[in-house]
Amino acid sequence: MLTAEKPDIRNLSLDEIQIFFTQNNEKSFRARQLYEWLWKKAAGSFDQMTNLSKPIREKLIENFTFHTAKPDKIVKSSDGTIKTLFRLFDDTQVEGVLIPSKNRVTACISSQVGCALGCKFCATGQLGFTRNLHYGEIFDQVTTMARLSVENYQTSLSHIVYMGMGEPLLNYTNVMKSIEMITSANGLGMSPQRITVSTVGLPKMIKQLADDGVKFNLALSLHFADNVKRSAFMPVNIQNPIPKITEALKYYHSKTGDRLSVEYILFNNRNDSLSDARMLAEFCRNFPVKVNIIEYNMVKNTDFQKPDEAKQKAFIEFLENKNMVVNLRRSRGKDIAAACGQLAGESME
Repeated sequence: MLTAEKPDIRNLSLDEIQIFFTQNNEKSFRARQLYEWLWKKAAGSFDQMTNLSKPIREKLIENFTFHTAKPDKIVKSSDGTIKTLFRLFDDTQVEGVLIPSKNRVTACISSQVGCALGCKFCATGQLGFTRNLHYGEIFDQVTTMARLSVENYQTSLSHIVYMGMGEPLLNYTNVMKSIEMITSANGLGMSPQRITVSTVGLPKMIKQLADDGVKFNLALSLHFADNVKRSAFMPVNIQNPIPKITEALKYYHSKTGDRLSVEYILFNNRNDSLSDARMLAEFCRNFPVKVNIIEYNMVKNTDFQKPDEAKQKAFIEFLENKNMVVNLRRSRGKDIAAACGQLAGESME
């Protein structure tokens, strides 16, 4: 006889947990203790909840599942970057990267198992799409990497970027709920200003962010400012062309007043000419932005390569001469397959 799967404990609100305890003749303050274990102390199992009696823990095990993202493989680069492969309850995998720099430690986290968008240069795109992550699984990536930051760098995790596997805005509800629990006083209490969500540019969802009055930072993974080129290498652009993205970002800025980040990976002979730089500068005139030029981290089964230093320098200088704020993000973790999706792809193989 088939039985319904037990609900995941992290799907319950505090009020729902209180109802459960009341129905089982337990004091209501136990609900607050349990909730703190879930979101403040980031417990990974009921057995860790030591201020709950053994009978209470047994009743929780009897009534609920506790699906968590557990670190399965941790590799450390010679440059200090740490990549973690997480195994999920259904045996799927995602990855997160911990990136130390001079005065910050950034966790790059995933929002989906794989990705449906199929960008030609991306390792995750080669994996296809399996499912969205639950907000608890996103939360687990953050707490694991916060612990690894203290253990390896003796400093707290300072920033979070949703730039790992998947398109965050295609998993909108879970991404927003995960940010709520990361920033809430009932959760990790992190400032939303230390969180950045990156999107390839989905106009409808960008407008939704604006209407929801989000407090975190928004980044656009643009990579091509030429609409024809972008559609060729990023198929999502066919239905969401640059003019529509521009309109949505103007709306976003009008509602939030925030400066945007534009992410631009340089590809040799694909988007690295001065003509490409001119189109990027034109795009960025529509709203206040800072531009992050990113070195390409080579991906197997593609013919994309990074340009030489001279072309990279000329591209950046062109933008700077237009009085634009430009940062160069050097490729990190090359020796540990740190580009999004690489480690998961190797594990699948």
